[in-house]
Amino acid sequence: MLTIETAKRILHTLNETMAQNQDRLIEIDSAIGDGDLGLTMSKAFRTADEQMADADEDDPGMLFAKAGMAMAKAAPSTMGSLVATGFMKGGKAVKGTPDWDAADVATFFRAFADGIMERGKTRPGNKTIVDVLDPVATALEEAAGRGADPAGVAQAATEAAARGEEAARNMTSQHGKAAIYREQTVGKQDPGAVAGMLIIQGFFSVF
Repeated sequence: MLTIETAKRILHTLNETMAQNQDRLIEIDSAIGDGDLGLTMSKAFRTADEQMADADEDDPGMLFAKAGMAMAKAAPSTMGSLVATGFMKGGKAVKGTPDWDAADVATFFRAFADGIMERGKTRPGNKTIVDVLDPVATALEEAAGRGADPAGVAQAATEAAARGEEAARNMTSQHGKAAIYREQTVGKQDPGAVAGMLIIQGFFSVF
C-alpha cells in the first residue's frame, strides 16, 4: 500500500495542500488564535518536502521521522512542534518496514495521534487536532481489521477526519490562546482540527 516512493509523493502533496490552504488556515486561526497557522504549516511541509525529495532512504517510516525532524527545526511553534512529533513518533513506530500494508498505516497514525496527545498533554474532546487524528487512527485500525483495500482504507480515513473536524466545532477550546475565549469558541472551526483534516486528505489522496 505504501512504499518509499509513495511516502515522498505524500510529502510533496502535503506541501501543495498546505500552500493552497495557507490563507484559509490564517483566516480560521485569526478568529480564535494567533493567525499564524497557515504560515507555520506551509513552512513545515515545504521544508519537509524539499529536504526529503532526494533523500537516500528506502524506509518510509524513517523518511517520515526525518521529515518530522525537519519540520521541528523549520517551524518550532506549538502546532509545528506537535505535527513534527506526530511524524517522528509515527515513523519510528513502523521503521524497518519497506512496504506498508493497511495495518502499518494504522500503526503509523495511532502512534502519530498518541504522540501528539502526549506532547500536547491533551485528549479527545478538547477541540484540537487530536479530535481529527484519534478517530482517524481508530477508523484505520478497523479498516485494516476487516481487510479493506487501499481505496477503502483511504475512504475510512478521510471520512473519519471530516467527522472529527465537524465534531470539534461544537467543543470548547481548552488549549492555547483559543482557551481564553472558552465558550465563544463553540460553533467555530478549530484551526488545529482543520489542519489535521488537511493532513489526512493530502496523505490519502495519493492512493
